[in-house]
Formats: sequence, structure tokens, C-alpha cells
Amino acid sequence: MVGSEVSVRVPAKVNLQLSVGPVRPDGFHDLATVFHAVALHDEVKVRPRTAGSGIAISCTGDDIDEVPLDSRNLAWQAASLLAVQARLEPDVEIRIHKSIPVAGGMAGGSADAAATLLACDALWKLDSPRSVLDKLCAELGSDVTFALHGGTAIGTGRGEQLTGVLAQGTFHWVFALASEGLSTAAVYAECDRLRADGDVPAPAVSESLMQALRAGDPVLLGKSLHNDLQEAAFSLRPSLKRVIDAGDEAGALGGIVSGSGPTCAFLARTAEHALDIAVSLTSTGLVRSVKRSSGPVPGARIS
Repeated sequence: MVGSEVSVRVPAKVNLQLSVGPVRPDGFHDLATVFHAVALHDEVKVRPRTAGSGIAISCTGDDIDEVPLDSRNLAWQAASLLAVQARLEPDVEIRIHKSIPVAGGMAGGSADAAATLLACDALWKLDSPRSVLDKLCAELGSDVTFALHGGTAIGTGRGEQLTGVLAQGTFHWVFALASEGLSTAAVYAECDRLRADGDVPAPAVSESLMQALRAGDPVLLGKSLHNDLQEAAFSLRPSLKRVIDAGDEAGALGGIVSGSGPTCAFLARTAEHALDIAVSLTSTGLVRSVKRSSGPVPGARIS
């Protein structure tokens, strides 16, 4: 049986910590990362198409010129993968409305994939166990599992192995958006190049970061933010260093390149403090736009 239409909201993420191990034989890296879901949401709607029509994707919202509308799109791949699992034909229309930056290091594509899995599972009335959806998420990409779960979590392996983290209170953020995206693969390759002559330690989660989350302490959290990919992002896009410096000068408790960039995330004490930082960053002329948000928030949810 197939329903008529299902809508899912799914959040962006910021990596409070991203520690990257040496490159593995399979080309990936072992990670120790702390994911944090924030209240910037994409919305994904799915509805059935005529039998034999296959998958169709449309997209509205921000930066949509950069979103592929074919099998390169992770949402397309998610619908196909679930259909194979369920032995169904993936005759579905996927409509994505984007608020998460595209190629911005906030896992917008992964979020859409997680939302599509959840939406198609409901549309096709599969009632798949969460363990099955988690397995499919891991096949789709390193960040997809977290987008399904949300909250705050430690990610290991490629990031797909999650352990929930107890985080007290709400943290307030300002996100500085760049005019152009950065390729995740290019940033990892640059990270490997920059570290080629050094000893790369096994990744591990910072105890001070865990303490800050348990205590709900934004000052300590700001001091504990860390991203091993940040220097690589600066190398490929030197202007990002000026953005981080501008956020520091504006009084942010801490600033970090989000994931592989180029979005820069700044932690504030309160919502009012976040507004002050956002106004200051906007006045510098260094960023395309800014968005304020807060976290943690739940993962993909049927709306």
C-alpha cells in the first residue's frame, strides 16, 4: 500500500569537534567527531508517481542552482536504496525546500537523504525498524545517520557510528555563509597534503568538550571547539581565516569552520548576543549572509 504524500523536516549539523585520523586503505579516514543538530531545516516532501515513472526531484529555496536533480542527488539515491531493500519500484516524486546551505559543511545533502528515507518508508508503509534505516543511512554517507537521529552525538568510524551525548540546555549560534561552496573531497585531500610529513594521531574526543556539554557551559564549549579540517579549508579559501578572526573580534565565545566548510559557525552566550555577532559580521562585507540558530534539536521528523 502507498500513501498520498509525506513531509519530513530535517536539521543541519555543526561539528563541535572534528578529529581526522590518517587516510585508510579504502581512502576514507577514521573520525572522532561530535555532531550537534541546529534549527536550520530543509523540508522534503514525497508523493507517488505513476507506475514505471521512476524518480523525479525538484528543489526550491537557497542556492538551488548547485543542487543536482538526478541520480547524483543523495535524496534520489536514498529512495532507490530503500526501494531495493523493500523490493519496490521507486516511482516517487521528491520535492526539496532548502534552508540548509548547499556545499556549506552543514550536511544539507545528507539531511535530505535521511529525510527521504524516512518519508519514503512512511509513504510506502514499510514501518522499517530504525536499525534498518540506520544501515541504509551508513551506506549513503558518513553524516546521514546523524541527520536521522539529531540531538548531540559522538560519531566514530567514518562518522556513521553514533553514541548519544547528554547535553544540558540550549546553545546559540551564528552561521556565516560563503558565496561559494567547498568540495568535501578537496578539503580532505588538502588536509592529507598538509599533514603528509607528520605523524597523524588516532582521533579522540576532547574531554573538555564533553564537560562543557554536560554542564551546558557555552564559555567552555567555545574554548573547546576544534576542527582538523580547518587549516585545509583556510588553505583552499584564505578568506575564511578573516571571517573567523572577524567573529572573534565581534565577541563570539568561539568560532570554527563547520565540517569541510566553507560555512563558519560562531557560538554566542544568548540569543541577544547572537544577534549582536550577526550584525557585526554582516557589516564586515566578508560574508554573503548570516543565519542565527540554536541547538540541539531532534533529527528528521514527519511533519
